[in-house]
Amino acid sequence: MDKHLHIVTHDVPWPADFGGVYDLFYKIKTLHQLGIRIHLHCFTGKRHEQPELNLYCETVHYYPRMRKRNSFSLRLPYIVRSRRDATLLKNLEKDKYPILLDGIHCTYFLHTNQLPGRKVFVRLHNVEHLYYRKLFKLEPDLVKKAYFMLESILLRKYEKGLAKKAVFLAVSEDDARYYRERLGANDVRFLPVFLPWQSAPEQKSRGSYCLYHGNLSISENEKAAEWLLNEVFNDIDVPIVIAGKDPSLPLQTLAHSQNHSCIVVNPSEREMQDMIQKAQLHVIPSLNQTGVKLKLLNALYNGKHCLTNKAGISGTGLHDVCTLVETAHDYKQAIRNLFLQDYGKADQAARVEQLQKVYCNEANGQKLISWIY
Repeated sequence: MDKHLHIVTHDVPWPADFGGVYDLFYKIKTLHQLGIRIHLHCFTGKRHEQPELNLYCETVHYYPRMRKRNSFSLRLPYIVRSRRDATLLKNLEKDKYPILLDGIHCTYFLHTNQLPGRKVFVRLHNVEHLYYRKLFKLEPDLVKKAYFMLESILLRKYEKGLAKKAVFLAVSEDDARYYRERLGANDVRFLPVFLPWQSAPEQKSRGSYCLYHGNLSISENEKAAEWLLNEVFNDIDVPIVIAGKDPSLPLQTLAHSQNHSCIVVNPSEREMQDMIQKAQLHVIPSLNQTGVKLKLLNALYNGKHCLTNKAGISGTGLHDVCTLVETAHDYKQAIRNLFLQDYGKADQAARVEQLQKVYCNEANGQKLISWIY
């Protein structure tokens, strides 16, 4: 008997060219390969319709995200209220197939109790109100700061009210625990993220620089890069490359102010992966403990040594494949040591074996199917 599934995504999941859509797309691809007939519903904004998705889905529907002036509210989070499309509800009501709402963003009709009698699962990208609180603390712009604070307040109330209405699928054990213990979720389960990497490219034993990469338009990532340049690489003679999307002019100026640091602005996906493979050491501090850091997983699969802090691997089970430090002094010492250490085939094979115990797409796809049907 055919197994059908509605998946609602907060954004168009192709091209899978940044961390925020990896889980969306590779979950769809894996479920398709395992025989699930997917009916995909995507909200559009900067990303538009993609024929590629028709290769993996029985049907694909697109819905425009509402503009801010029509969606701003003091009662509901903007990320939710701007995705309350009536046509989406009509399409979901045409049958009784299970529904996977990918992100709190997509849960408006669950919140309004308009999916009665349906089997509904909600994919958590992180604990959203904690994520927005962290954005509030890091954002220098006062208007954006006010928005992030309001969104965090509204999201906490919203997430708590939603917690008993569906089965929740968390990307980390810590997020699952928070939903269970702090928000009162009846049923929350750990489902690791689905990834484009399931094996690793062959590595040369040594690289020639350290690398921090990420979406640098996000304040958290910019602050982490600034901290590395100002507090860690300020007085050690080891080259550091900062690379990523849309860095600010002050960050670019800071990166070019030292002889042993530089910045690569908006590299292509191929260029980024090439830099990841050639780096000797990935230095990836995290200022945010929720969710899972996909840039770290990318570095672990495709790079050599990885250096992060407890927040960077919280709830992921990756303690054994990273070097963990906390203070700037400890970062400096670890960088000096790891920059001189070879990284061979045996190291890589052992790491991938450990990663696949948690992040095997096929095994996690089978687990998800067993929960849904």
